[in-house]
Amino acid sequence: MNTAKTVAIIGGGLAGLTAAIHLSKIGLKVIVIEKNEFPKHKVCGEYISNEIMSYLDWLSIDISELKPTHISKLDFSTSDGKMVHCDLPLGGFGVSRYTLDAFLLRKAIENGCEIIQGNVENVVFEDDIFTVSTSNNRIITSRIVIGAFGKRSNIDHELKRQFIQKKSHWLAVKAHYSGEFPDNLVALHNFEGGYCGVSKVENNKINICYLASYESFKKYKSIDDYQNQIVIKNPHLKLIFDKCKMLFEAPLTISQVSFGKKATVENHILMIGDTAGLIHPLCGNGMAMAIHSAKIVSELISDFYTNKIKTRDELEKMYVNEWEENFEKRLRIGRILGFILQKQKLSTILMKIMIKFPKLLPIIIKQTHGQLIDIDEL
Repeated sequence: MNTAKTVAIIGGGLAGLTAAIHLSKIGLKVIVIEKNEFPKHKVCGEYISNEIMSYLDWLSIDISELKPTHISKLDFSTSDGKMVHCDLPLGGFGVSRYTLDAFLLRKAIENGCEIIQGNVENVVFEDDIFTVSTSNNRIITSRIVIGAFGKRSNIDHELKRQFIQKKSHWLAVKAHYSGEFPDNLVALHNFEGGYCGVSKVENNKINICYLASYESFKKYKSIDDYQNQIVIKNPHLKLIFDKCKMLFEAPLTISQVSFGKKATVENHILMIGDTAGLIHPLCGNGMAMAIHSAKIVSELISDFYTNKIKTRDELEKMYVNEWEENFEKRLRIGRILGFILQKQKLSTILMKIMIKFPKLLPIIIKQTHGQLIDIDEL
């Protein structure tokens, strides 16, 4: 193996596979290590902002093959059912992670990426080289390692990352449903202790994904009990759950979801996607951010290997700066909005303001989304 031209990516989700496709496209040897079998349903809002479409085109990823829904409108309601509507400034599309991840995996393999299924047991950085050991006795050496292992991982514990030391108080729940719901709409409905996103994905399926505070959830014995007692107190959510039938045997859940600040580089590993930072789902922009972060890191790695970036220290500093320039403001606004929506009085005040000034909602949305990626940048 040519260690000098090898990039190891830990995690084969949305961000990891996008980076693999980009880096293999420019001629680097890419090894992706993923602990789970492909494909797999994941807890995710499954809405992607159109801001990344030109980048996907550059990667030769034709999303239209997946028959996504095209989303242009937003409904937003408070827990008592007060509603505002608006057009989404950029619009987006809906596609399930199951379908999208499988599609990206095929593209990565076509590009010549090596995919290893197994757990990463150890990552050692010594003499400017990484040595990655896996559970199936693979030893990978590379100059660059990208961390794309998601919201929480054993690797976070091994690296003793600061955010993992703090207990998080959020639980996320997701399932697909059959039923009637507009193809062009994403709805965000607040309820006491959380909020729920609803939108269509491919094959006429409805994705319903909500975030709940552990404080509100812990009083109830099950997800069904919580939904029946709390979630559907929002009349819009009651109507949706009453008229829709779940397609999964049981909802998917993930606990300890952390929206705290994460370091973008840890032990010289370049973090992307949710591994680098998680935006509140109500902002509807996490998937686009994951894809965009893959673009940023891949371009800088390209400059590093072509000696435009001279040192690892320079590479890491440039990546941190670009990541913060593109995403830090969005994450901060997402945390503020999440805080407001958890406070009944504050969310009521916000809703009254938006009802009186309906043009305010698209302005808020713009603050949590990026600009269209300019193809000339690539």
